[in-house]
Amino acid sequence: MEKFIYKKSADITALSASMRDFTYIKHSHKEYAIGVTLRGIQQYNLDGSLQLSYQNGVMLFNPEQAHDGRAHDDAGLDYVMLYIEPQSLLEVMEKKDIIRFSTPIVYDNKLQQRILSLSNAILSEKDEALCSELLVSITDILIQTNLSTDNKKEHALIRKAKDMIHSNLENVLKLEEICKELNLSKFQFIRLFKAHTGISPYQYFLNCKIERAKQLIEKSRDIYAAVAECGFVDLTHLNKHFKSVYGTTAFEYMSHLN
Repeated sequence: MEKFIYKKSADITALSASMRDFTYIKHSHKEYAIGVTLRGIQQYNLDGSLQLSYQNGVMLFNPEQAHDGRAHDDAGLDYVMLYIEPQSLLEVMEKKDIIRFSTPIVYDNKLQQRILSLSNAILSEKDEALCSELLVSITDILIQTNLSTDNKKEHALIRKAKDMIHSNLENVLKLEEICKELNLSKFQFIRLFKAHTGISPYQYFLNCKIERAKQLIEKSRDIYAAVAECGFVDLTHLNKHFKSVYGTTAFEYMSHLN
């Protein structure tokens, strides 16, 4: 049976997941994602290579790092994830510029235990002050073990394309307008975008719409406003795409919020 439970404290969202047949589509998150495989083997494609996280593996994802995900075999998979807003992580680490995790999977017992402590605190709705202290303890290990590196500057055309996509999420993706602005052919742009992001412009556009809907649901608790503002046909349309990224429908996700 598939089970996905989300809870949020401050700028951190915790996920407790159990799955067997479910498969995430290729997507990315605007947050840093840090998690632990509790049972089974987590399999996913990341930056062109296959990754396998075995029991006690700590998974580290950078913002907008495209990946998919599934259980490696019929035994299924249990894991927890923390989604941390970039600004919050940088503030705790006392960094001004975006940093990137340099290793996708590590086996570090101390880091694993601290991630589990924070995820348990959020999922059991402990005080926000405690959650903040636990986040500091995680970042202390990330700094000590040199798991992060300074970010490389993003390609200027890709940044401009992303800005254009974000500014027009409620409408249909207009590739022609973006390509004209960037002075590229449609096919040049698609290849360039995919080479730099790991996903196609349309996948990125859809991913951003789902992310925007999630933010609106968290802020207003109005699922139908999210449908309208993000340009989905109806709630069924939103739920279908939302589940492919988060493992649960938008309606179910809203029901988990405090």
